[in-house]
Amino acid sequence: ISQLNYNHPDVFGIQEGLQHQLGDIKNGLEAYQYIGVARDDGKSKGEYSAIFYDTKKLKVLKNDTFWLSETPEKPSRGWDAALPRICSYGLFKELGSGKEFYVFNTHFDHIGDKARIESAKLILDRIKAINSEDLPVILTGDFNLQADATGIQYILEQLKDTHTEAGKNAFGPTGTFNGFHFIEPVTSKIDYVFINNGFQVLRSGILSDSFNCHYPSDHFPVFVALYFKK
Repeated sequence: ISQLNYNHPDVFGIQEGLQHQLGDIKNGLEAYQYIGVARDDGKSKGEYSAIFYDTKKLKVLKNDTFWLSETPEKPSRGWDAALPRICSYGLFKELGSGKEFYVFNTHFDHIGDKARIESAKLILDRIKAINSEDLPVILTGDFNLQADATGIQYILEQLKDTHTEAGKNAFGPTGTFNGFHFIEPVTSKIDYVFINNGFQVLRSGILSDSFNCHYPSDHFPVFVALYFKK
């Protein structure tokens, strides 16, 4: 939470958050709210892929969650996935400029190869259908896929990886998944922030902050500064 307070993102997505943990995060931050539902029942049971936002800067215009499955409108497990998986999203308005943009946040299955590929296709189809006005889009998440995997390649056909786009303004280790192994190099990149052509990347960092030789999570956050193209 102190890391979040220090970096103070306008918006951020989390994975594997339970309801009481979301409450702890919200209570530890000033003026943040979140959107999203839990994956087991579409209410509060199980993990969230919640999106937190700074209420002093952003307003939510609409939000929803769909399941990564053949029946995305109801709690369900798709294809060969081991667990139910979801994507939560919101349409936000920046209070200062009035500009609107979408944020989609997800967590792909860690077992099912087919599920990860089909999840990528489903999210891209949903973004296209939901974003009929062609507004700027951010897609964040733990995709449980390396950069050369088929699912990521599908996403890169329509969206851009912000860390790659940052070029010389990219900072941090190669990977994002540390497995709590503090003294080993982190090379497994499975967490991403993708954007469409509505945004330009200013800088991107994979933040490997630690406290007394312990990481706060087994995944590093990907922190990106963006600006609207128009």
